[in-house]
Amino acid sequence: MRSERGQASVELLGSLPLVLLVGLVVLQLLAVGYAAVLAGNAAESAAIAVAGGGEPVAAAREAVPGWSRAGMRVRVRGGRVEVRMRPPAALDALARQLEVRADASVRAR
Repeated sequence: MRSERGQASVELLGSLPLVLLVGLVVLQLLAVGYAAVLAGNAAESAAIAVAGGGEPVAAAREAVPGWSRAGMRVRVRGGRVEVRMRPPAALDALARQLEVRADASVRAR
């Protein structure tokens, strides 16, 4: 019979790249979800600012953490606010593809 010492180590090293890839994909999906939540909060804050006569772009930027402001764009048209945000990603091209969008609107009475 041959010795099987070290077999588990070899199998672990063989499967480690796959495990790391799955972990990175899960982390990227979490980042996209978090960016979607932040974009929604920013859009709501901007819409409330529109309703109150304030500055909607400043309100949207204040509603998110500092790291996410760089990848955020705010568009205001009348009572409608659209926020686009890029989630953090290892590759800039990937962040562009995963950009999230949130809308909020208010009506004048």
